[in-house]
Amino acid sequence: MLIKYKKMYEKFAMGLLSFMPDERDIKQLQQTMKNYETNENWQLFLWKDEDIIGLVGAEIFTNSIEIHHISVNPAFRQQGVGKSMIQALKEVYSDKELKANEYTGAFLGKCENRG
Repeated sequence: MLIKYKKMYEKFAMGLLSFMPDERDIKQLQQTMKNYETNENWQLFLWKDEDIIGLVGAEIFTNSIEIHHISVNPAFRQQGVGKSMIQALKEVYSDKELKANEYTGAFLGKCENRG
């Protein structure tokens, strides 16, 4: 289930974000979290099964959403979690086109091709 980020989930979010190639540096990771917490156009969502196992972060524009971050706990990879998160995000923002950045493009492409 896709849930909107709240401050109480900060440690989970930071842990999942740290798997992203551009978020390995702690200062960069802290800045990214600040962006999600202070910029209303940056939205962070967590994927909760029994526990929080995934995260997707995006910047919301008038006609599109740019996926900046997508991460799944390594123990839950290759189980369709990422694809489920993208599908849920599409449902939440059904009026907007999903776009990727340099780090999420390959994964988003796989989601689109598998329909």
